Amino acid sequence: MINLKINGKEVQVPEGTTVLQAAGQVGVTIPTLCNHPDLHATGGCRICVVDVKGWRTPMASCTLPASEGMEVETHSPAILKSRKTILELLLANHPRDCLTCDVGGSCELQDLSYEYQVQVPEWGTKGTRYIADSDPNPFVRVDMNRCIQCTRCVRACTEIQGRFVWTMAERGFDTHPVPGADTDMLDARCESCGACVAYCPTGALSDKMSYGQGRTHQVKKVMTTCTFCGVGCQFELNVKDGRVIRVTSTEEAPVNGNHLCVKGRYGYDFIHHPDRLVKPKVRRYLIEGKKKKTKGKPWEWVETDWDTALDLAARKLHDVRTNFGADSIGVLTSAKCTNEENYVMNKFARQVLGTNNIDHCARL
Repeated sequence: MINLKINGKEVQVPEGTTVLQAAGQVGVTIPTLCNHPDLHATGGCRICVVDVKGWRTPMASCTLPASEGMEVETHSPAILKSRKTILELLLANHPRDCLTCDVGGSCELQDLSYEYQVQVPEWGTKGTRYIADSDPNPFVRVDMNRCIQCTRCVRACTEIQGRFVWTMAERGFDTHPVPGADTDMLDARCESCGACVAYCPTGALSDKMSYGQGRTHQVKKVMTTCTFCGVGCQFELNVKDGRVIRVTSTEEAPVNGNHLCVKGRYGYDFIHHPDRLVKPKVRRYLIEGKKKKTKGKPWEWVETDWDTALDLAARKLHDVRTNFGADSIGVLTSAKCTNEENYVMNKFARQVLGTNNIDHCARL
């Protein structure tokens, strides 16, 4: 164990713990922009710098290992001045469109500027340099004017999704992320998982499907489980005016954390699709008890309640098994169900119906 002091508080942490992590253990918040607990630390933004007694220059706390006897000051006057200067430089290269930005209210740069009371410097901003919504990706909206070169998108794509789509191009003031060899995201083998969007601290990368439909503070977030496969990923539905406008990942999800696939993050438009079935349907003749042709079209589908639909299904299965034997019935399960649900269907087929005719769509 390592013993050190942070703002006069004695802290004991395991060897290998960074100063940033140690500060969090004693309730001291050190601001960051490029750092994220899911990603490898790089110390690029320098917002998290701290003073260490006996050291000549401030050090980035996200990459600085705690050492025995270290004394750290996280909010000295010199450190506060340094952070304000860095924020001013970032704002000088940032467009003044916070009033219309989709992530306004949930932008980390905006939050820190408010916390440290930093304004756009008087000598102005560089203005718009890149074309907004420049990439044809159908899910990810790219606006490099809002990029702060934190490289979180690069690391998220590499370390979380393992696709290596994003990289940093150019040098100096012109440095910015590009897909592949400065091509389109899809041409760079992007899977549209949205990890780069989830980890972006500003509005440089955002969700194209929900752009302009509502900000974070305008929505109600509902935790739910994804319906697309049996992994059990969870995320938050962003609901505004009774409609789902966005899906956001959350660190509270026990299975997946911030990680989602393209179906989980962007495959939500079926919820409000006019063709979606929201009630069970059965053939009209099954309810009316007749097959002969009538003006009511006995073969058409009609809505009913769940009890009626399940009773009809159970009765028909019973009739078929009685008249033609259990092997005249087959059961097909789904990869969209959980392992437990598929196991129950296996029991249902073999022990209730009495047939081994059970298959699974994933076998295809």
